[in-house]
Amino acid sequence: MERNVDYYFTPVSPWTYLGHERFGAIAARHGAAIVCKPADYGKIFSASGGLPLAKRPPQRQAYRLAELERWRRFLDIPLNLHPAFFPAPAELASRLILAAPAAAQFRLTGALLRAVWAEERNIADEATLGRICSENALDGALLLETAKSPAVAERFDALTQEAILRQVFGAPTYIHRDEPFWGQDRLDFLERALAASAKERKNK
Repeated sequence: MERNVDYYFTPVSPWTYLGHERFGAIAARHGAAIVCKPADYGKIFSASGGLPLAKRPPQRQAYRLAELERWRRFLDIPLNLHPAFFPAPAELASRLILAAPAAAQFRLTGALLRAVWAEERNIADEATLGRICSENALDGALLLETAKSPAVAERFDALTQEAILRQVFGAPTYIHRDEPFWGQDRLDFLERALAASAKERKNK
């Protein structure tokens, strides 16, 4: 739909964390609906030629840390450059987001991102996931049970394939009206696109 922004990410991405709250505020300003689409970035990297962090050359790893520090200072938000539980398997946390009610998915995503990058928590641990759900007024036991279901596993796989077909290669990627915006540093461009869409709707 023309008001939607499809939000492709993994809940262990620092760049997704850095942009998450700003993205939510931008979407709200322009009346855009966010559709959360967590995906398996291991498969996305394999399809797009990307490399997991540990396999990137040293100079790329060093520049990543410099950029994270730069954005941490600029945005003035807490971010551990070397979190205790990163990298960590993200599939169960991703499926937990999909198991949550649609109205709660964006909020839960933010809580999971903060858990990794600001709170030194392990989102691959079921007990930790349950507590995060409870802290966000969600039934952790029920959501974890649902997250492990074949239906949610199929949904997660389908979103991963959808992302690959839509030429997503990094996290976060925001897609509005089939126009992709890769990275939280492209949020200004996304906001311009949303403002233009809102203006078009108003003038119809």
